[in-house]
Amino acid sequence: MSSLKADFNELMERVRTGREFASASFEPIFYLVFRPEQILEVKRQLPAWEAKLKNDGWFVHHFSIATAIQEIFAAMPPFIKKTWEQQDSAAPLQWQKTNNSLAEALTKKNTLQNKLEAVLSELESNPKNILLVTDIEALHPYLRIGSIESQLQGKFHVPTVFFYPGTRTGKTRLKFLGFYPEDGNYRSVHVGG
Repeated sequence: MSSLKADFNELMERVRTGREFASASFEPIFYLVFRPEQILEVKRQLPAWEAKLKNDGWFVHHFSIATAIQEIFAAMPPFIKKTWEQQDSAAPLQWQKTNNSLAEALTKKNTLQNKLEAVLSELESNPKNILLVTDIEALHPYLRIGSIESQLQGKFHVPTVFFYPGTRTGKTRLKFLGFYPEDGNYRSVHVGG
């Protein structure tokens, strides 16, 4: 089993060299895949990895899925928040209903996707920018990052690294958090897992 440090170093080598040059639809999308029980270790390693990237000449930017979700929920109109609270109080064990309402807030009008797209657009002017997308586990149980990645096809102009808690089941197939059904709809380079 490879270590997180070795996986990160391999990932950065792939970022430097790009994907296979024969690929006409290359977008610099990379996933560092790690076991879900390594989430805290990845968070501990992140400052060192960021320093390494800066030393290698990259301008490092972050997009935290957890922060973006929190911002979206905080920006909801008060009457919607109150409705959520009332519905949750009336039926506290109806998790699926609650989760569906929260997922709708993230996906309606592509709210979460638009936040990531705005950052990608802002960074595209400098090829030395790199975007680290963290806290992907916060998408559970609302949606998976693969659906956002596919909707943003053609928008990735700077290297974008997704820190993905899950398992790899093939060259392009991933299982989010290790228990979701495997998904092969990724157009990215995967390292680790």
